[in-house]
Amino acid sequence: MQKKIHIIKKVIPGSIAEELEIEAGDSLLAIDGAEIEDIFDYQFLIQDSYIEVLVEKPDGEQWLLEVEKDFDEDLGIEFENGLMDEYHSCRNKCIFCFIDQMPPGMRETLYFKDDDSRLSFLQGNYVTLTNMSDHDIDRICRYHLSPINISFQTMNPGLRCKMLNNRFAGEALKKVDVLYEAGIRMNGQIVLCRGVNDGAELEYSIRQLMKYMPVLESVSVVPVGLTRFREGLYPLKPFEREDALAVIDMIEKYQQECYEKSGLHFIHASDEWYLLADREMPEEERYDGYLQLENGVGMLRLLLNEFEESIEMRRKSGLQEKSNVQDRSGMRDKPGLQDKSGMQDKPGLQDKPTMQDISYREEISIATGKLPFPYIRRMAERMMAEYPGLNIHVYPITNYFFGERITVSGLITGQDLLAQLKGKPLGRRLLLPENILRSGEDVFLDDMRVGELERALQVPINIVKSSGSDFVQTILGE
Repeated sequence: MQKKIHIIKKVIPGSIAEELEIEAGDSLLAIDGAEIEDIFDYQFLIQDSYIEVLVEKPDGEQWLLEVEKDFDEDLGIEFENGLMDEYHSCRNKCIFCFIDQMPPGMRETLYFKDDDSRLSFLQGNYVTLTNMSDHDIDRICRYHLSPINISFQTMNPGLRCKMLNNRFAGEALKKVDVLYEAGIRMNGQIVLCRGVNDGAELEYSIRQLMKYMPVLESVSVVPVGLTRFREGLYPLKPFEREDALAVIDMIEKYQQECYEKSGLHFIHASDEWYLLADREMPEEERYDGYLQLENGVGMLRLLLNEFEESIEMRRKSGLQEKSNVQDRSGMRDKPGLQDKSGMQDKPGLQDKPTMQDISYREEISIATGKLPFPYIRRMAERMMAEYPGLNIHVYPITNYFFGERITVSGLITGQDLLAQLKGKPLGRRLLLPENILRSGEDVFLDDMRVGELERALQVPINIVKSSGSDFVQTILGE
């Protein structure tokens, strides 16, 4: 009797599984006689070039299949549960938890607090280590899974217990030593709370975390997000410009020290600090290859650089095209050539438009959060200068749903978009950033769908992916 069975949802066409006549609805029972606890076991056990796979058909018949394949080649199976196990929920009561600040009446999945180490490897989620057993740590070390993303918050054990409202939170930091000794690559974050873990406490945490370099590759410092739904919660105060300047100064001081020691800048301030302080984003080299983009570290710098590169490539392409046209049209000045080529009979060839000559006569609009608004507006102005005839309206959306201190674009709701864009000049298209929607869906956080907003505003909506080149292409309607 197997303790766990895993129902197969899909078999990839042309895969090993299809060749073995494994089908959706079958159950995976074991690999090489070993029970499969979750996705980690599955991915580890299928690596060998020879494996024995035990599956059970819906009628109860069991097949033991011998598989010869390339090392690390996948079977081509997708399971009904992506983790092949239940999701592990968070047991902490963190004073900064965003989910505790959610309004009532939203969809149930938005209230689930995960603290699942498997999601750290699969999706980049951050874990506190308080939900991990010694068995979990042993498996990570045995399978040598990397990197794991850890929410440190502070390296002061007593303060960590207070911030997470978990008396074991300080003790959990010892698991970092085990991961470090095993060579498990790590990335960390500190959610900074004013008057709690900032100032001298932040400096202490940075010093302690530096001891784990370079196995601990990076640590980001992000400001706590505060919604208007904080009644009965820990009394946290928002950061002001002077606070942001102090945080940046401290981080940049340690960046220089870390770089001299390890060749990594290591400690990073999220983009929000620079926007709050009204400082220009750091140069690309200081992000060490953008290790924490999903945590809001370097997203705007990468976007700006990709945008500039895209514009420059298009300019060079246009100049090259113009040069080629001039070379061909110049042939008419060479005696005897024009009669043979007939080029003089092709009207307008010498005036063939280039990228810079084309007039994009179109009016469009962009909606974004108040935080990235200055940069999006700068990019829109550059586009209008580069392509005469473009008229771009950029609208910063105030987050009345969660509260005005929530300024990122990823938390904008459909109802705030509708209320603030209704009646404004939107042109022929409205552009929205991809992170404003649920992943892979056309639904905003408040469950309004893109189609509903289109009908209400009477304008087609284009979703812009996260890269600077996508920004340019979408604006140009490509």
